[in-house]
Amino acid sequence: MQHIKNIDAATAVELASLVEVSPHKVISRTLAQNPALNMTLFAFDGGEEISSHKSDGDAFVYVLEGEGDFTIDGQKHRVKAGQSIVMPAGLPHAIFAPVPFKWFLVVVF
Repeated sequence: MQHIKNIDAATAVELASLVEVSPHKVISRTLAQNPALNMTLFAFDGGEEISSHKSDGDAFVYVLEGEGDFTIDGQKHRVKAGQSIVMPAGLPHAIFAPVPFKWFLVVVF
């Protein structure tokens, strides 16, 4: 049984190519989801956001293209392509796209 979906197995792939920025939208592609782990690719158009919320798991973010604002417990962090940040479990966090950007999210529960 394959636990990772929506991506070709045993094939090298550029993650950013698996999601496309679409005008005025937030696009997501789930790669894995189970009680222990969630892996999702996102593409945000500039000006789009996910409002403040909390998670029961630690969220690891890796920005693939562009840059995004990640507000964690009230503190804003500008994260650029090639950089990562961890949003700890239980802390409120929000994501805003000052420009179009793509990012990879891994949540560990």
